[in-house]
Amino acid sequence: MFNNIPEVKLGIVAVSRDCFPIELSKKRRINVVKACADKNIDIYEAQTIVENETDMLEAIDEVNKAGVNALVVYLGNFGPEGPETYLCKNFDGPCMYVAAAEETQEDLIDGRGDAYCGVLNASYNLGLKNLKAYIPEYPVGLPDEVADMIAEFENIARAIIGVKSLKIIGFGPRPYDFLACNAPIKPLFDLGVNVQENSELDLLASFNEHEGDPRIEAVAKEMADELGSGNNYPSLLTRLAQYEITLLDWAEANKGASKYVAFANKCWPAFQTQFGFCPCYVNSRLTSKGIPVACETDIYGALTEFIIACTTGIAPTLLDINNSVPKDMFEDNSDKFSGYTLKDTFMGFHCGNTACDLLTDYALKYQLIQKRNLEPELPEPNVSRGTLEGNIRPGDVTLFRLQSTAGGQLRSYIANAEIIDVDPKSFGSIAVFAVNEMGRFYRNVLINKQYPHHAGIAFKHAAKDLFEVVKYLGVTDIEWNRPAGCYYCLLYTSDAADE
Repeated sequence: MFNNIPEVKLGIVAVSRDCFPIELSKKRRINVVKACADKNIDIYEAQTIVENETDMLEAIDEVNKAGVNALVVYLGNFGPEGPETYLCKNFDGPCMYVAAAEETQEDLIDGRGDAYCGVLNASYNLGLKNLKAYIPEYPVGLPDEVADMIAEFENIARAIIGVKSLKIIGFGPRPYDFLACNAPIKPLFDLGVNVQENSELDLLASFNEHEGDPRIEAVAKEMADELGSGNNYPSLLTRLAQYEITLLDWAEANKGASKYVAFANKCWPAFQTQFGFCPCYVNSRLTSKGIPVACETDIYGALTEFIIACTTGIAPTLLDINNSVPKDMFEDNSDKFSGYTLKDTFMGFHCGNTACDLLTDYALKYQLIQKRNLEPELPEPNVSRGTLEGNIRPGDVTLFRLQSTAGGQLRSYIANAEIIDVDPKSFGSIAVFAVNEMGRFYRNVLINKQYPHHAGIAFKHAAKDLFEVVKYLGVTDIEWNRPAGCYYCLLYTSDAADE
């Protein structure tokens, strides 16, 4: 587990309507906790059962003393709709509401809890109090099923807790030709995210102050060991190590009241000429440690990556939705594209910011585009060196982005996808992606809703959890790749339509 994302401490509080047997809620809670233990889910079992508001305050005090930061409110029977929802109001962290299913037809008199009905009133009262809570898709189950819901909630809660204590540190203004990464930052503060924007000169000054730092040698050796035969530029590692230490020290010195940090850094073209390298490999290393570093000052990209890291526990990456797959490549590998059309595919690419263990092969290389732009006359690259390049490993992935419009409205898209085991035959960190109905998704969501070119990539199918995270955060405009026959209703593109 990364050291820059939250550790979730789950707790469960059972509630009971006073006209139902309190022992029913107690017995069912005990069975849920046992089912959690059987599945290696660590959860604190509060002994207080909530029937009234006094019980509610005692339960909050109990779970707070136990260090609980994500609360499961368990309706062992119908539940007291007022006190049970005040648990959510008074608990400083994400809450889940889940209910007990009836166990057997042989016990539907004294043993009937009516929690199926109770969830309806709980949800209504949460709405009356304008409270946010996670309610699973089907929130009623036997102990084993409830334990599975709790396991899902743990991933969602980790992201919610992390976002509320995150600081995104940015360096440098956005490049002129990449205004697509520009968006108002007020919605970030509304989410609880702090933002600290700095000048590139601040970063350069700090980098220069780290020259000769005694830690550089050890970090450079670690890089050499990681790169192995892909260490094409051994002499560059000292400067890359100096830069990595600079960013880590800056994060520690500047996170302030926040607990977690992500970066959104300008990375071209002045970076190369002033620092003397491309920062991509360092970006990949920090992201693999749970500290996302988004390219091109993409602040919402940094948040997107951080949410992925919290939700999946796997290092994310940030890629351009970059280029179409050539028809001959598609046809020559038709057996690998079963079920997909050419319009369902694209290539995801970035200069070299993807973690080593997410690549099938990798090497320290140079950024071809920057070589053309900054040093075309040199026979060998110099300041354009520093990318980590290779084909991204095939398998299940999820495309995800949380973004603000120019008018300050939060939007998100989520699409389960697949990286196909086909050689992209190109440069950078790159892969061939396939998404069901990508052509329609590309036109009706990515273009119509004016998303930037950067997509966060989660290295598993995580659409369900990511959907619940952004919904919990209050995002109402959430899109996905709709199946054939399910039409998009997107008529407007102007920001006036957002209001």
